[in-house]
Amino acid sequence: MQDLLNQINGVVWGAPTLWLIGLTGAYLMLGLRFMPLRRIGFAIRETLRSIGNSSGEGDVSAFSSLMTALAATIGTGNVAGVAGAISVGGPGSVFWMWLIALVGMATKYAESLLAVHYREVDELGEHVGGPMYVIRNGLGKQWGWLAVLFALFGTLAGFGIGNGVQAHELAKALNVSLGIPPLLSGVVMAAITFGVIIGGIERIGRVASAVVPFMAVIYVGGSATILLAHLGEIPAALALILSDAFNAQALAGGALGVMIQKGIARGVFSNEAGLGTAPIAQAAAKPGDPVLQGSVAMLGTFIDTIIVCTMTALVIVTSGAWLPIEGSDPLTGVALTMAAFDWGLPGGAWLVTFGTVFFTATTILGWGYYSERCLEFLAGVRAIKAFRLVWVAVVVLGAVASFDLIWTIADILNALMALPNLIALLLLSATVFRLTRSYDFQSARSRD
Repeated sequence: MQDLLNQINGVVWGAPTLWLIGLTGAYLMLGLRFMPLRRIGFAIRETLRSIGNSSGEGDVSAFSSLMTALAATIGTGNVAGVAGAISVGGPGSVFWMWLIALVGMATKYAESLLAVHYREVDELGEHVGGPMYVIRNGLGKQWGWLAVLFALFGTLAGFGIGNGVQAHELAKALNVSLGIPPLLSGVVMAAITFGVIIGGIERIGRVASAVVPFMAVIYVGGSATILLAHLGEIPAALALILSDAFNAQALAGGALGVMIQKGIARGVFSNEAGLGTAPIAQAAAKPGDPVLQGSVAMLGTFIDTIIVCTMTALVIVTSGAWLPIEGSDPLTGVALTMAAFDWGLPGGAWLVTFGTVFFTATTILGWGYYSERCLEFLAGVRAIKAFRLVWVAVVVLGAVASFDLIWTIADILNALMALPNLIALLLLSATVFRLTRSYDFQSARSRD
């Protein structure tokens, strides 16, 4: 069964899906006339302006919604995922990670714009949205089956990708570094998770707004310290990434395809552009302006991949830790990242451990909100309390046991989430283009 599921996983996360995600992003970027790249300044300004701003229709500020989305996306993909791409695909895979992130900004903008445009208010008076509501309200009731599929995949996938796997990695990191028993880590994390998610999006947003900037600054700051100490080696590292991305020898040997696929896969795994998850958080934001919120949302992809993943990649490439050593097994995953950080910074492995713990913990919170909203779409608000109890229980189970079969199924479901979302994006792209081109950016810039 595990072998069969691995084969299915290889198909759903294979080249067709990854190219569909990439080409959808490229189509949206062209249709938007490169607006996501031209309006980065506007997005940053509006995000900062929203801090502490309680005006408008919604449940949290634009800043809090962005931090909630980042809480779910900045995770093991930024630490272990980048290392995995380099160890398998070589440094050139980082270039393809950058490329998918740049077009992914257009994807994240479009899916978040639509999430706000087609959002609803539920029985509890909270704003809810995401691909399932976009499909139902934007494409019509005849597409309801597709909305149900997305919500079903999102509910189930969260327990593996967004919860159990994260809890397992957190417990493993604390056990290896500090000798803390996995059960103890799981129980403590479960208690923290319950205390946060019981307060809904408002409490999750407050926690994410405090924790995400803190952990990002610490991790990026440590990476920057290493790179500044080896400033002269960065041009060579960048040149290696670019030259390896178009390596003629790799092309002749068929390895170029592996490199591109690994880079795109790790980029998508890291920033989740195209999977449809982040718009679920963006739909709750004030002031309820689709274009503005889409602009804020696209910063998540930029921060996650272009900044955080790039810092990790540059440390790994400059350290040389990714190079094979004769007589030794090559390092991969978090072990490679830890070795690279230890090379450049005393106690660097501790920094990676610190990042892993915080990244995985916040991912559990962010994904908890995603899966809860998906389940609410399927079963209504009456299912929320039971869901939260089960979610907390899975934190403990994930910490003490690794159910490979379940995690593989969850990974498959995670990939399947992308298909309904991408279909909706393509069919509703005219709406995205129309709303964007009619938006008065100058007026928004000059308002008080």
